[in-house]
Amino acid sequence: MSKEAVPNEQTKEVLEKYDNESRVRSYRKYYVGLIVSIIAISLSVYHLYTSYFGTPVTLQHRSIHVAVVLALIFLIYPAYKKLDRRKLHWYDVILAMMAISTTVYIYIDYDGIVRRGGMPNEWDLVFGLILVALVLEGARRVTGWALPLLATLFIAYGLYGNHLSGLFRHRGYEWSDIVNFMYVTTEGVYGTAISVSATYIFLFILFGAFLQKSGMGQFFNDLALAIAGQTKGGPAKVSVIASGFLGSINGAAVANVVTTGSFTIPLMKKIGYKKDFAGAVEASASVGGQILPPIMGAAAFIMAEILGIAYRDIALAALLPALLFYLGVIIQIHLRATKEGLQGISKENLPLVKNVMMERGHLLIPLLFLMYMLFLSGRTIIFSAFLTILVTVAVSMIRKTTRMSVKDIIGALDNGARTALAVAIACASVGIIVGIATLTGFGLKLANGIVILGGESLFLTLMFTMVASIVLGMGLPSIPTYIITATMAAPALVQLGIEPLVAHLFVFYFGIFANITPPVALAAFAAAGISGGRQMRTGGISMKLALAGFIVPYIFVYNSNLLLINTTIMQGIVVVITSVIGVTMLSFAAEGYFFTKMNWLFRAVLFGGALLFMNPNGYQDLIAILILVAVGILQYMKAKKEGGINLPLEGYRDRYDQEEPAIVTT
Repeated sequence: MSKEAVPNEQTKEVLEKYDNESRVRSYRKYYVGLIVSIIAISLSVYHLYTSYFGTPVTLQHRSIHVAVVLALIFLIYPAYKKLDRRKLHWYDVILAMMAISTTVYIYIDYDGIVRRGGMPNEWDLVFGLILVALVLEGARRVTGWALPLLATLFIAYGLYGNHLSGLFRHRGYEWSDIVNFMYVTTEGVYGTAISVSATYIFLFILFGAFLQKSGMGQFFNDLALAIAGQTKGGPAKVSVIASGFLGSINGAAVANVVTTGSFTIPLMKKIGYKKDFAGAVEASASVGGQILPPIMGAAAFIMAEILGIAYRDIALAALLPALLFYLGVIIQIHLRATKEGLQGISKENLPLVKNVMMERGHLLIPLLFLMYMLFLSGRTIIFSAFLTILVTVAVSMIRKTTRMSVKDIIGALDNGARTALAVAIACASVGIIVGIATLTGFGLKLANGIVILGGESLFLTLMFTMVASIVLGMGLPSIPTYIITATMAAPALVQLGIEPLVAHLFVFYFGIFANITPPVALAAFAAAGISGGRQMRTGGISMKLALAGFIVPYIFVYNSNLLLINTTIMQGIVVVITSVIGVTMLSFAAEGYFFTKMNWLFRAVLFGGALLFMNPNGYQDLIAILILVAVGILQYMKAKKEGGINLPLEGYRDRYDQEEPAIVTT
């Protein structure tokens, strides 16, 4: 049976245009590709081995991770876009060997490095300089110019910041001080970011690679079609459900847009959604996956490491805000479908939930097992990830359609390492940025600057922090974005007495949504490339669809009950009810539809009523509910006068035209 999708060539073109990570070599000579695959597989096997048997000494373990990642980058990613990708250039081989030399030196002279303790010799500085230069070049090839330029600016600040005046002046550092700090300590390149990359992130990316090989992506698409395909605007809801699931696991917004969007965007356009709106739905849903537990694109594990908080507490705190975000998106796309009379997909052209679950439902077992291990077993995150990968392989054997062959397993090991390169090199680059911020005290100074700008007003401080997080997150992958904003923006809120977890979730949200915030909205631009829509228009609609995601962080700052932190059952019930009502009002206002089209005045009133739920106050909640009832009655009366009532949250549709082609997936 057929499957509506964007042609593979167009998908590849869009991915390469907006996602540097996809611009990889495809070797003409088989043996060259084989050598690269062996290195990638070896890296995966090394991480699996250390997750079970334990890692070497910290500096040695992290240096191996960075060195092999750099070597693979120079072997896989060409120096420039226009170079022949079927050929490996001699200088890339030299750069790969230089990358390996940085960890070989640490192993050879590890005792000497420890004894010198901050007093580097000439060889320390030579290999340190090599490492910093290679990290910047590797980041440029994989992530683009934004991250290495930012890291270079921070290095320049470390060298010449003593010539500045005012708040950001520091005492000044020599090149030897900076290189030593970056190379032979666990504060620079080998700092917290690489620590998390070399443990949690790599293993969970590898887990995602095994899930993909077992057919999990196809299962999510089929299940979403079976659940939501028949409802009004069904394909858009399919996009939200499938992208949310996949985004939580892979944490790559642009890749998620292209992977899921190549299937869902043509379906959305087919039933009548305009191309800008169709692209925006996919972009906002894909970005939102990174705030959705249980995996949150691995960000939850980094947050746990930085804050020293149990992972399960972070996942629980992030759950309700993430569900509210997706509720807001789904309500808006349903309202758009109701307003424009768009239908879903006929039932006979959809897979049945029962059949999907019978065929691939067992693939949920690894996810359930992972949740058990993380929340109930008491075992470490690393060991939990290791066991879950083994369970994924075992569970895939249950049915022939999902069974992983030896070739599939080897392919997963290879793909997992390749996929991890982008995150790993971004973390290494962020190590330079965070290292300089730590060395010079820049992070604290920036936090003080935000607090000074905000004055005594918490709201103004939140606004400035939001802007700082969005600017820092523009054009950067989600994980380094969070690490940067956590280092430089979150402390501003902590200084005002905000709980660290609340502050970190606040900056995390806005760093993530930079991906759909023009003028640098890479996820939205990629979606526009598939839909054929306008980039800036798609970005603007993406922001509107994600409006709940821009408001909810303010709510949980003022009302931490939304994060279910130290709340009673009754408080939890109340906050769920009020927040759902608030997001619903927000969606009505954003889409301008409540039984019938609304004028700007009613939209503004509903928006104001939704904001009343921001601060926990019984009187404000009552006023907001009265606003909702009053506007609802007036809109209902208006709709009756216009000749008919379209319920704003009405569900299923009449059967679609029988000539509609089948899209049931295999």
